[in-house]
Amino acid sequence: MKCPTCGCERFYIKDADDEYEIYEFTTSNGNLEFDNTLDTQNIPEVSTEVETFCDKCAWHGRFGILK
Repeated sequence: MKCPTCGCERFYIKDADDEYEIYEFTTSNGNLEFDNTLDTQNIPEVSTEVETFCDKCAWHGRFGILK
């Protein structure tokens, strides 16, 4: 999966309860790979409707848009 604007493969989502808490991830063969330092129990579920942000440029949109 790549950003539709810049082609970056790193993204993040925000915590629904704390907009300053982010969860960075990359994708590999369609699988999400979160940072190893994150507690996997606290990572929110990522659905096609979750607002996703590019880690490099200003693009953001629904996770389902990424290809």
